[in-house]
Amino acid sequence: MRRVPASLSLSLSLNLSQREMAANAVTFGLGGFAIKNSATSSSKSRPFALPTSVPLSCTLVASAGAQVGEGVLNNHLIGTGIGANPEHRRLQPTHMAKVAKGSSGLVGDDEGVANELVYGTEYGRVDQIKACLYQALDGLNRGIFGVPSAKKSEIEGLVRQLESQNPTPNPTANLGKVGGCWKLVYSTITILGSKRTKLGLRDFINLGDFLQNIFVAQGKAVNVIKFNARGLNMLNGQLTIEASFRVASESRVDITYDKSTITPDQLMNVFRQNYDLLLGIFNPEGWLEITYVDDTMRIGRDDKGNVFILERSKEET
Repeated sequence: MRRVPASLSLSLSLNLSQREMAANAVTFGLGGFAIKNSATSSSKSRPFALPTSVPLSCTLVASAGAQVGEGVLNNHLIGTGIGANPEHRRLQPTHMAKVAKGSSGLVGDDEGVANELVYGTEYGRVDQIKACLYQALDGLNRGIFGVPSAKKSEIEGLVRQLESQNPTPNPTANLGKVGGCWKLVYSTITILGSKRTKLGLRDFINLGDFLQNIFVAQGKAVNVIKFNARGLNMLNGQLTIEASFRVASESRVDITYDKSTITPDQLMNVFRQNYDLLLGIFNPEGWLEITYVDDTMRIGRDDKGNVFILERSKEET
């Protein structure tokens, strides 16, 4: 029997391996996404980097969400899904997009196979996106004292994904879902630097829960920010802000400040000198776009560019 030269054997083996990989592209599902391994596919998409602090599935979900915010939402195939605000859009079921290419250390890279993140209208089940979001929010104290830019981008990507799958695209026509008590879990409002020092929020006073009670029939909203003062024998108190709202569009409400109080008087004495500063941070006046709402979570964006994530609460304000 004639022996096949080693060089020819190696060439045949490589060609067969390439053909097999091209003909049998393997797709690995990750939370509604897919990592598509293909030796022949190409993409002009931007490089995709994996943060080391986030599990793989959540990293992919957040990164795809960031791509949605930067590019996919502006595609002409996608229709407006959230009222009059063109910045917030909902994917139509025909669109597909590729958002990543390159070696990332994922399955198949040791074979020299390019990895591409491929997604369509389902970026991941809502419960999976929420789980990734709560994981990203862990330890951030609602973001009130600042969030690293990379973490903030990750959260924004996850928020945009939830907004793209909003089960209530006309929330002001379904205010029953909006009414009731909510607890803030994240906001891009921050208290930093001299503001934090002036308000005594470094060592003297702790921030408690941020609650919002919406009374649909009365067109009223009551925001409660709870405090406890370590320097006053752990005195508990709260800032209460009452506001009125009216429907402005299918997803937007206009908000008017009515009044505010701090109780008890001892806590008011602490904040009196900087009360205008405190109120300026938490005053809700302006408009609010309700970009996502279901039975347990609500997301909104206001006219100042802030993002708010709230979860349904049984606690009364």
